[in-house]
Amino acid sequence: MGLFTRFIYQPFLNLLVAVYTGLDFVTGGNADMGIAVIIFTIILRIFLLPLSIASSRSEAERREIEEKVKEINRAYKDDPVRKKTEIKNLLKGNRRILISEGINLSVQVAIALMLYRLFSRGLLGADLGLIYGFMPTVTEPFNLVFAGKYDLTRPNLFLNLIQSLVIFTVESLSMFTSPFPVTRREIIRLQVFLPVVSFIIFAYLPAGKKLFIITTLCFSIVLILVRRGMRIYRKFSGKLAIAMPAGHTSPEAMPTERRQASAPAQGESGDDGKKEKRE
Repeated sequence: MGLFTRFIYQPFLNLLVAVYTGLDFVTGGNADMGIAVIIFTIILRIFLLPLSIASSRSEAERREIEEKVKEINRAYKDDPVRKKTEIKNLLKGNRRILISEGINLSVQVAIALMLYRLFSRGLLGADLGLIYGFMPTVTEPFNLVFAGKYDLTRPNLFLNLIQSLVIFTVESLSMFTSPFPVTRREIIRLQVFLPVVSFIIFAYLPAGKKLFIITTLCFSIVLILVRRGMRIYRKFSGKLAIAMPAGHTSPEAMPTERRQASAPAQGESGDDGKKEKRE
């Protein structure tokens, strides 16, 4: 058994089978592998959430590096040797970003290979020997028809179209909420070229993998909206902090004890004022 099978494929195969078995118990023997794939995808995305957060941070740093590379190209356009040296030094000083990008790419490739094997042979029974011994007895065959319509082991044009539309939505939201300026080239590449090419490439892949990608993209939409909400909250919180003078505390924000302690003092000062007027 290879390292990929032992440490990546086998654990996630067992996780998917465990989710399916749980659904089978809850539904009284009417489990749907499509629903299991959706739940499995959400669990996997939560597990990989730290990597997603790190990737979004490295994206901002990568943009900064690109801008610096452009500046170097402009500054040393007549000195190719110096230009090459400066770019090399810039990349050396940002190895963490390159490592992060490499890890992220490796994880995506591993997931793609895992999914391909899952839906091409694993769920058809070829890899049931990899089920852990402590797992409940697997009932065969699995119900591989999602919602009674979509065979997860075969390509499906409708799910392929949905996938491309969701890709377009994700990229549009990403550009709309991005703090960086968006170029026309990026709009064409991400909003037109990427959905069309994805439709063509994934047209011949099993529907189960499309369902996984659609769920992953919907999870990304939620993350984008949450990040956008947090930015708006920080923006307005900062404005409120600037608008309120330093050291100023509204009466409503004062503790009850302080308001009660200040009340008699104000009453005494009023009585003293009245005495001075009578005198």
